Amino acid sequence: MTETVKLKSPIDGSIYAERPVATDQAINAAVELARAAQEKWARTPIVERGKYMLAMLEALVAISDEIVPEIAWQMGRPVRYGGEFGGVKERTNYMVEIAEAALKSVPASNPKDGFRRYDFRKTKMSKLISKWNYPTTVRFGAGRIKELPEVLAATGIKRPLFVTDPGLAKLPVVASTLRILDEAKVPYGVFSEVKPNPVESNLTAGIAVFKKGKHDGVIAFGGGSALDLGKLIAFQAGQVRPVWDFEDVGDWWTRANSDAIAPIIAVPTTAGTGSEVGRAGVITNEETHTKKVIFHPKLLPAIVIADPELSVGMPSFITAGTGMDALAHCLEAYCAPGYHPMADGIAVEGIRLVFENLPKAYANGKDLVARAHMMSAAAMGAAAFQKGLGAIHSLSHPIGALYDTHHGMTNAVFMPYVLAFNRDSIEERIARLAAYCGIKGGFDGFAKAVIKLRKELKVPHALPGLIKGLDMDKKRKGLIADMAVVDPTAGGNPVKLTKKAALTLLENAIAGTV
Repeated sequence: MTETVKLKSPIDGSIYAERPVATDQAINAAVELARAAQEKWARTPIVERGKYMLAMLEALVAISDEIVPEIAWQMGRPVRYGGEFGGVKERTNYMVEIAEAALKSVPASNPKDGFRRYDFRKTKMSKLISKWNYPTTVRFGAGRIKELPEVLAATGIKRPLFVTDPGLAKLPVVASTLRILDEAKVPYGVFSEVKPNPVESNLTAGIAVFKKGKHDGVIAFGGGSALDLGKLIAFQAGQVRPVWDFEDVGDWWTRANSDAIAPIIAVPTTAGTGSEVGRAGVITNEETHTKKVIFHPKLLPAIVIADPELSVGMPSFITAGTGMDALAHCLEAYCAPGYHPMADGIAVEGIRLVFENLPKAYANGKDLVARAHMMSAAAMGAAAFQKGLGAIHSLSHPIGALYDTHHGMTNAVFMPYVLAFNRDSIEERIARLAAYCGIKGGFDGFAKAVIKLRKELKVPHALPGLIKGLDMDKKRKGLIADMAVVDPTAGGNPVKLTKKAALTLLENAIAGTV
């Protein structure tokens, strides 16, 4: 008796076909046909291509009825069958796309061994390629940086200014990206005068380069600093009012000339700020030493290329700091008061992704699975914190402005102290969060998990470990507390942040007393 396999529709679970289990010979034949179709692409009639591809798909499905749905899921679309959609051409093209993805997912085999039966679930995330349209268009997946010329054309940018930071500008990742533009014969300029905490002089210099080069758009490439400054150059180059007139206060953004804002393409190389999907940019006022959030709906990039391969070379210190920034965004958004279940849901899943993947990315920078998850978590944090941020950020901002510390690492230092301060207002919510993340012990268990994560990532437990030679007198502490309570993020803290409370939190973070 011949063994058969029942093929179930992933849509409703019904059995739509039943056929003998494919033999290795049949599978080899199907793969050869599919590859032959690729080689003869230009001169093979479309219906014949369909036969080749369908033969391969049938063989794959015969191995496991999960494979084709899995490939289709990776491609960001549901599986659709035969007469359920379109005509012959549409069906054929669809099958061709799935078959191409399948061929790329199957490792090269030794001809002597024949085709190897392969479990696609083992490479699910490393092969994750998708396109999102929330909160903007995001082309997600390893290798998608190659689509940069196509993305420029889609946004109408013909002469982009490539904005990155000075450290990144010297690395191969920038050289290889610029080579893509060169090969596509795209004229471009490069600007890399970006401080870790961008200041107005950086913005002024960038605008001058933008105007001199007659650029019509910006490619913001790098971590949060480069992304923020690149976005602000595109925004401010066509304005006549000073950038401070567009701070995120009330409806100040309506003062801007929307028609004069250049289009933005964002390409993150870290996984932290999520600025690539944000409608704001942060810049430091050098005169007042305060960080300001500049907001406008058109600061949201038109298209994002989120390619986890670009983050592979990130140093472990930056991996830790940016990852903790993503965690701070998700955590504070979740804890912020107010009703926003969509933001809460995104934040909760972002937190889970960070706990599960940041240690992996930190330990092995080449782990594309972990890198991909962290890049997602960063974007999720930025999408979620539209609900609000809190005292972690309101204390971190003045420290960063005065001591030029890494923003994400500063957030990481303040995190357990602010959690403890907010406990009475968030204990129940944190208990639910802990349960979702698989962390036992409710609030206490979650707080311990945060401290454990910080230790694993070598985050300093107290501010003196972050700022060498820290000697903060009473006057400086008072200044930081004053800056914290008027920071726009303070209003999102679940417990009112008074000057007294800010001083206590600062003292605790200096002494290391949680």
